[in-house]
Amino acid sequence: MRVLERSVYRGPHLYSVRPMVRIQIDLGELESWPSDRLPCFAEQLTELLPGLANHGCSYREPGGFLRRLHDGTWLGHIIEHVALELQTLAGSAVTRGKTRSVKDRPGVYNILYEYRDEATALAAGAFAIRLIAALLPEGLDTIAGLRMLDAPAIEDVRDVPAMIAALEALLRKTALGPTTRALVEAARARGIPVLRLDDFSLVQLGYGSRQRRLRASITGATAHIAVEIAADKSLTKRLLSEAGLPVPRGTVVRTADAAAEEAARFGYPIVVKPLDGNHGRGVSSDLHSEDAVRSAFDRAAAHSRRVIVEQQVAGNDHRILVVGGKVVAVAERVPARVIGDGLHRIEQLIADVNADPRRGVGHENVLTRIVPDAAMEALLAKSGRTLKSVPMAGEEVVLRETANLSTGGTAVDRTDAIHPDTVAIAEQVAAVVGLDVCGIDFLTSDIARPIAETGGGIVEVNAAPGFRMHLEPSSGTPRDVAGPVIDALFPRPSRSRIPIFAITGTNGKSTTVRMVSRILCEHGLTTGMSTTSGIYIDGRLTQEADASGPKSARAILRHPKVDAAILETARGGILREGLGFDRCDVGAVLNVTPDHLGIKGINTLEDLADVKSVVVESVARRGHSILNADDPMCERIARRARGTPVWFSMFGDTLMPARLRDHVQAGGMAVVRETGSYGGTIVLHRDGERIAVMPAAEIPATIGGIAEFNIENALAAAAMTLAHGVPVETVRRALAGFTSSFEESPGRLNIDDSNGFRVIVDYAHNPASLTALGQVIGKMRERFGRVIGMVSIPGDRRDADIAEMGRLAGAIFDEIVFREAPDGRGRQEGEVTSLMSDAALGSGLAPERIRRIVDEHRAAEACLRMAAPGDLVVLMPTAVERVWRLVLDFEPAAEAAEPKAAAHA
Repeated sequence: MRVLERSVYRGPHLYSVRPMVRIQIDLGELESWPSDRLPCFAEQLTELLPGLANHGCSYREPGGFLRRLHDGTWLGHIIEHVALELQTLAGSAVTRGKTRSVKDRPGVYNILYEYRDEATALAAGAFAIRLIAALLPEGLDTIAGLRMLDAPAIEDVRDVPAMIAALEALLRKTALGPTTRALVEAARARGIPVLRLDDFSLVQLGYGSRQRRLRASITGATAHIAVEIAADKSLTKRLLSEAGLPVPRGTVVRTADAAAEEAARFGYPIVVKPLDGNHGRGVSSDLHSEDAVRSAFDRAAAHSRRVIVEQQVAGNDHRILVVGGKVVAVAERVPARVIGDGLHRIEQLIADVNADPRRGVGHENVLTRIVPDAAMEALLAKSGRTLKSVPMAGEEVVLRETANLSTGGTAVDRTDAIHPDTVAIAEQVAAVVGLDVCGIDFLTSDIARPIAETGGGIVEVNAAPGFRMHLEPSSGTPRDVAGPVIDALFPRPSRSRIPIFAITGTNGKSTTVRMVSRILCEHGLTTGMSTTSGIYIDGRLTQEADASGPKSARAILRHPKVDAAILETARGGILREGLGFDRCDVGAVLNVTPDHLGIKGINTLEDLADVKSVVVESVARRGHSILNADDPMCERIARRARGTPVWFSMFGDTLMPARLRDHVQAGGMAVVRETGSYGGTIVLHRDGERIAVMPAAEIPATIGGIAEFNIENALAAAAMTLAHGVPVETVRRALAGFTSSFEESPGRLNIDDSNGFRVIVDYAHNPASLTALGQVIGKMRERFGRVIGMVSIPGDRRDADIAEMGRLAGAIFDEIVFREAPDGRGRQEGEVTSLMSDAALGSGLAPERIRRIVDEHRAAEACLRMAAPGDLVVLMPTAVERVWRLVLDFEPAAEAAEPKAAAHA
């Protein structure tokens, strides 16, 4: 077996809308060895992983996968199920997967399986392959390429418990804690998108300007000053006391002597605790002597320079949770304890309690393991015990002075029992401190009776209360405490999402993105825009890069000022990791023409259409799919498009396609170009009504209507924004101001006339875009002398595509400079220019009219030096900004001379 590729899909992708790992594997000789031909294989595998019996597989019932295993299935399919089972055993339950053979590549499979944690999923895939290989006959058990899955090393590849332990360790590194996880799940249940901002608990809920952030139970609405107040226990107590709320008498001290003196003044029993501690660390209670107070001061001082000494309030420990000013849950907390059996030591009883699968390290599980330490030994010493003492049968031994879950305590739900007077007190506490999410530690002997009868009071206020005790109490009713937090952050019917406009296609994406952005800016929105030129926020370039992938999309959706996201969505990013969003409001496929074929398994136009269709398959139910009625592949895509279909077409009158005519007559929406005046008129059809939007020639980027590809881009942009509800007048006004200047649309039909000849800079990089540009040049030709072109195509394209680029160039230009760098992409230097040159010669262009210069900058400069007054120079660069700067800085010689160029300079 050889691992060929791996991908981690984080958004909707070619195979599913679910996050999945894809491992492409070549079975080699094992293609001839399905599971029913492998002696004892199924028996050994199910003995190691008995949980596979629960997998339904294609039978959709328990035992289904085992039937496939015994009847005979291929190893790729088995790896899929083992990877799912290993993740589930490690605590990351997943069930969905699929394995598909790769077309025209016998023995090669794409294995896909669901995941929750990326690192864990990749390691599970590697372990699955290793485990299966270990069960194969000698000579068939060789594996190659596993390094790309980055799995931990284990000694015995059949040691499933060791695999599970390694996966659990990976999961712990990145797993969200119970509080954050509950909030994330509550948000997703409401359809609110979630983005993780770090490897810990900082999470963004919602997109763009509608986002809210949280870290555990600290939210973006939590006032910093309220957190500061809660952290200062002395200040909190004073403010609550002044508000007439029940708090114990106490003070802050800095020395053991002062602690002893204040304890004597207040009267015993006494509590000593750090001023700004948490999780019960350094807290000592039920102190009855000066020596005990002094020892307790030392323990507290290890956590804080200032220490609180206060009266001990009698009663049981309760945590009251207030969210948005209302009590949502109450739990009685019970300190960590063990029950004696008359046989075992306390340390063994603790180990037995820790064996409960609900207990884990820190906050990872519902309960926390009990960990012996000096504080526990000190508490045991008060009753004359040590960890080696053997309690009598039925004897209860308390191990902690505080009831925090983080030190091994348990919780009993008391939400339905709390007295209304205590509810009112708790809600006042949260208001006085100013916390939106507030945990109140409240002592009372009976939470069901008013405090006036039982005594008790408030002993602490917490700004980041944990939810574990309420979500899964040790006994009592679990409470949904995360839902109220989400409702407070996003009061119904407020929205958590900003409009997302996703645009894909072979050509025209960047210009259409910019047109849509211009229209939405005119509509009053702050836009975030991703293109091959970079990321733009409110029209300002914030990151220069090829930003047409999912990483850039997520960067825009994270930006807190963005009201609408317009995302260029390229083929490469979809294949690499899927979309950068879960769904979009408007998705558009502009066209599908031959480009990037033969790369990443995309070999035919139909394959490419399937990739592009991912965008419109991810449109929201109430959204719109915008499709090109003039493109045959869009009809194929339409079958899978979601939302309401909206078509655009350059043929809006007598030549209107029959399919489009039927759509319009049925009241469907379409934006078309009707011929008539030069460039024609852009017309909207909606609900049976015809609305003239504007003459196409009034859009400056169409150069008076001759740049038909920009008319087509304008049709798509108009369709997208009109479908979203932007008024026709706004669309008209925005497009009337949209130019093809470098500032507005870099590398897209940029024109400079400053040197006595015209220069066009355009990023035409495939045959379809060169054909469209050639039509513009043809309409301009009569106004100019020679037409000089710098032409190239990326080296990872097929030989036929490279040759076609040369053939087209030979038909369009009078003089050609073919160049390569920086687009060689793995080919030998000179190979791309040679293929293009041969094709140009074959089209009839004379050899002396063809030059080959590898370097882009030198090739562009050669074209400019060749130009005479009245000529037209067309530069098709990769480094658009650098070449545009060259054009602006160019100074022609006194007499334009034609330089000699070497075949390979």
